[in-house]
Amino acid sequence: MSNNIELFDALALVAKEKGITPEVLVEKIQTALVIAIKKDYPKSENINFDIDITKGKFDVCIYKEVVETPEEVEDDANQIDLAAAKKFSRKYKPGDQCVVKLNTKHFGRIAAQTAKQVIKQGIKEVEREQLIEQWGSLQNEVVTVKILKVEPDTLNAFVEINGTEVVLFKNDQIPGEIIQTGDNIKVYISGVSANDRRPTLRISRTHNNLIKKLLENEVPEIAGGIVEVHAVSREPGLRSKVAVISTDENVDAVGSCIGPGRSRISAICEELNGEKIDVITYSEDPKEFIKQALKPADVVEVEIPNEEERICMATVPDNQLSLAIGNKGQNAKLAARLTGFKIDIRPESGFYEG
Repeated sequence: MSNNIELFDALALVAKEKGITPEVLVEKIQTALVIAIKKDYPKSENINFDIDITKGKFDVCIYKEVVETPEEVEDDANQIDLAAAKKFSRKYKPGDQCVVKLNTKHFGRIAAQTAKQVIKQGIKEVEREQLIEQWGSLQNEVVTVKILKVEPDTLNAFVEINGTEVVLFKNDQIPGEIIQTGDNIKVYISGVSANDRRPTLRISRTHNNLIKKLLENEVPEIAGGIVEVHAVSREPGLRSKVAVISTDENVDAVGSCIGPGRSRISAICEELNGEKIDVITYSEDPKEFIKQALKPADVVEVEIPNEEERICMATVPDNQLSLAIGNKGQNAKLAARLTGFKIDIRPESGFYEG
């Protein structure tokens, strides 16, 4: 801030490197200047800027209300007596707003650093807005990407989306999946996020909506609105449960998703590195929905003492208790997430085996 030339040279560099016009950043500069001025003039309420990027200069001033005498000045930061005001202009009279110009060099190193940080953040926000504008049509969609490289230390993968390099972080990859340079995979674009350096597209292979979108792409009945995906619960790389419902009584929602000879669901499982997918029928009756969610186990009865507490007891045949619970409780956990109920699974005899 102590050097206007440096500031506007920096803006020109930003415009060239980021494709952002300096005019777009005027508001960000003003924000930076407010912060800087507030450090030295914390009680000033009326701060004004006249920024001319084309000429590479800016004026900063504080407005103060003109009062008649020094004794009437109750707030030094926002008021000025008439005699002092006339030093700026002899035209001032009581009630006017006196323009007190500030010397930008006065802000010093700390104020300059503050401004730089705000401008830096402003650049990130502009970049983020540009990304949203550029890639907004791809948000919440699934796209096929090519793996450009995989970092050996972090295992983060870099992919290409419409000519732009985007990172697929390790924690957004399917556990156990081995991704190699040159592979083509499908990813879900969840939106635009900002990391420490610059905003970027956020992509994932673990997001629940990846399965939803893959089904939409694979199953014509879903794409056409005849079959709807009501809910998805997922343990990426292991198993998922998908609840579907048909809007046409003549169309089997589950059968449509599975496809002839399991062709449709198998294609999705293969894309997800062998992840198993249970497709079940959604029901507005919570007891029936819970029964469906606990498949492949058969459920004898579901009791819901208080629906508002979202707790239920599911009774299953003794020989299907392990099936209902699943390996490491996986089936029960997925069913609970899918239905939104805490499920207590009990054997029909009332006695737990082993």
